[in-house]
Amino acid sequence: MTLVLDKSTAPTAEPALLDLAGGPRRRARPRRVPRWLRALSGPALLIALWWLASAAGLLDPQLFPPPAAVAATAARLVADGELQTHVWASVWRVSQGTAYGTVGGAVVAVLAGLSRVGEDLIDSTMQVAKAVPNFALTPLLIMWMGIDEGPKVLLIALGVGIAIYINTYSAIRGVDAHLVEAASTLGAGRSAMVLHVILPGALPGFLVGLRLALSSAWLSLIFAETINTTEGIGFLMSRAQTLLQFDLSVLVLLLYAVIGLLSYALVRFLERRLLGWRHGFEGV
Repeated sequence: MTLVLDKSTAPTAEPALLDLAGGPRRRARPRRVPRWLRALSGPALLIALWWLASAAGLLDPQLFPPPAAVAATAARLVADGELQTHVWASVWRVSQGTAYGTVGGAVVAVLAGLSRVGEDLIDSTMQVAKAVPNFALTPLLIMWMGIDEGPKVLLIALGVGIAIYINTYSAIRGVDAHLVEAASTLGAGRSAMVLHVILPGALPGFLVGLRLALSSAWLSLIFAETINTTEGIGFLMSRAQTLLQFDLSVLVLLLYAVIGLLSYALVRFLERRLLGWRHGFEGV
C-alpha cells in the first residue's frame, strides 16, 4: 500500500510516493540494453546480412562461402589444434612488438616533446620513418637480421612505435600553456610540472596512439609472417591464397576482425580506468 502526500505539504508540484517504511520510493527506470551488447549489434548485423545473402543465392558459395562453411572450417582447425597454434604464434609476436614499440615510441615522444633540442634532433627523423612503408623494410630486415623471430618482431615494433610517437608528441605539444604557466606560478619545478601537468594532459593522446598502434601491429603482422614462417595467422592467409581455400581466407578475415574488436575493447578499458577524471562529450 502506498500513501500520497497532500499537495500543500509536498516539496514539489508532483506528488511524492512513500513506501510502507516511510521512505521515498524511486520511480522504476526502464531497463536499457548494456552498452557492450549495443556495440556488438553492428558486427552481428553484418553477419546476419552475410547469412541472408548466402541463403538467397546472391553470393557464389565457391568464391564467398556461407557462414556455415566457414564455421565448419573453424571447428575442424580447432579440433586439430591447428588454429590455436597459429593464433597463439601471432598473438605472441604482436605482444612483443607492441611492448617494444610502445615503450620506445613513448620515450622518444617525451624526449622530443619536452625540449626544442629533442624536437630538432628527433622529430624530422620520425617523420621520415613514418613515410617509409613497413613492407618496404622487409627485404632489408631479412638481410640484416636473418629469418628468425627478430625481423618479425622489429617490423611490428616499428609500426607501433611510429603511431605512439606521432600521437604522444602531438598531445604533449597540445597541453594548454595556461596550465603550465599556472603550475610554474605556484612554484612547481620542472619534474613536478612534467609529472603532474604535461604527462597527464598528454595521456588521452597517448591512448589514441595506442588504439592506432594496435591496428598497425596487426597490419604489420601480415608482412612479418611472410618471412620464413610456418605458424601464424598471416601464414594461414598465405596458404589459403595459394591453395584457393576461400573458406579459410574468410575465416582469417574474421579472426582479424575479432582480434581488432578485442584490441579496441582493451584500449577502451584503459581509457575508463586512466581517464576517469576527464568528462568529455559522449554523444546524445
